[in-house]
Amino acid sequence: MVIQITDLTKAFGKTTVIQKTSLSIEKGEIFGMLGPSGAGKTTLVKMIAGIEKPSSGEMVIFDQKMPSAEPIQKIGYMAQTDGLYHDLTGEENLSFFSAMYHLKGKKRQERISHVLSLVNLTEHKRKLVRNYSGGMMRRLSLAVALLHEPDLIVLDEPTVGIDPVLRQSIWEELYKLKEMGMTILVTTHVMDEAEKCDRLAMMREGSIIAVGSPAELKKETETETIEQAFLHYGGGVQHAH
Repeated sequence: MVIQITDLTKAFGKTTVIQKTSLSIEKGEIFGMLGPSGAGKTTLVKMIAGIEKPSSGEMVIFDQKMPSAEPIQKIGYMAQTDGLYHDLTGEENLSFFSAMYHLKGKKRQERISHVLSLVNLTEHKRKLVRNYSGGMMRRLSLAVALLHEPDLIVLDEPTVGIDPVLRQSIWEELYKLKEMGMTILVTTHVMDEAEKCDRLAMMREGSIIAVGSPAELKKETETETIEQAFLHYGGGVQHAH
């Protein structure tokens, strides 16, 4: 088991954003968190990536009780907002993040050229990031998350604002990474993307309302689409708090 979460809660002041949540994610699966914005997906994945601390409950990642520095080294995280340096080139950004991951010399160069080709940015590596399109920035953020060959990648809405063709190519990359044994946790509010995951957790108002493979969830609710299944589980319209 890569991730084991038990009774996890997170509150900001008096507002509880994650209600008692339990979840387990296995090695080598693409696990999706599906829910509207405000459902708590980002907060949950930030806790898994070690960026936010839970208010209560237990989280074990790679058999280590969190928070702990060791598993953090094995995690790649791609936030919704890009954390890129717009005055640097694509390659310089990767160089900067490599140093943070303590990648040196030949290994650093190998990883940089590998992730650049993985996300199709090799020919744009000397362009300043401020001249990148939104889609190119998303791909560079993905490259950064993959630099240190993590065992788990956490991707928060990785395909937001990306055209359909590129979205397809990012998913093809995710399948390749899965083949290599990587565990992938991805949040999305796009129903057809949820179909691409091995298993899904449907979230609403800080709670997980259902977990299973897309096929299981549709079978259980006797529905044709993930969207219908989601509505069936009570994942309907949700008002911002």
